[in-house]
Amino acid sequence: MTSELKDRAAALLDAYRQRGLKIATAESCTGGLVAALLTEIAGSSAVVERGFVTYSNEAKTELIGVPASLIATHGAVSEPVARAMAEGAVAHSYADVAVGITGIAGPGGATATKPVGLVHFGMARKGAATVHLERRYGDLGRETVRQRAVEDALSLLEQALR
Repeated sequence: MTSELKDRAAALLDAYRQRGLKIATAESCTGGLVAALLTEIAGSSAVVERGFVTYSNEAKTELIGVPASLIATHGAVSEPVARAMAEGAVAHSYADVAVGITGIAGPGGATATKPVGLVHFGMARKGAATVHLERRYGDLGRETVRQRAVEDALSLLEQALR
């Protein structure tokens, strides 16, 4: 991760620590990169409560309670599933805020309606409405799509403090 991202992560952790808030992540296409970035920062254990890598549909259902029917109806890469991932991460942890990320990093896995580079995010905070963000980065390569998703996840976690 870049030093700029590490600096953002450190500032984010400081802001959460000052407010006494904890974070959880529920990651699919990013495979734990958001949690890894946050935990690179010394003292992150005061803020990062846990991270779920829910790459498979079964993991989404078993670990964070995403209804299998929701995945069957909308697909794993969808707004409803991203929202359910974030809400499930809050419900299955001691976190106050969670981000859920599901997408198609490529090079395969795309369909006509769900192209490579499509990523859905959910951001849940106790006592607040869940926020959704959709990004269509394009077919920029797996590493770039995942990197951009990490950046947007940080932005959502920053937004939760406003």
